[in-house]
Amino acid sequence: MNIRVILSVLLLVMGCASWVTAQTVRGNPQAGQVVYEKNCLRCHGAQLDGKGPDSQDLIVQPANLQSPITRSKSDWELLVAISNGVLFSPMHSFRGKLTDQHMLDVLSYIRAVSPSDIVS
Repeated sequence: MNIRVILSVLLLVMGCASWVTAQTVRGNPQAGQVVYEKNCLRCHGAQLDGKGPDSQDLIVQPANLQSPITRSKSDWELLVAISNGVLFSPMHSFRGKLTDQHMLDVLSYIRAVSPSDIVS
């Protein structure tokens, strides 16, 4: 394999890994609440429990953002779902509809309401 290709892949992996492991959400939870209420509440609900007013009409239920499974996901995983949507589910992509800052704000709001550190 070409050394340039190996070095390029290595640099890409290192760059992504540092961004993923940082887990520092730089969003504004108050601004995120406004964006959430406008774009997410109808499916995910006011309590972030996946029981919004539109959820009853969906075959695949929206994620319960309060559940231990969702709360244990990394910020990266949640941002990917917000940005790209979730395959074979009604969760569509918000890329192009929300700015990167809006997505960070929503993530910050979700983390403020449902922190990822689960206490047993």
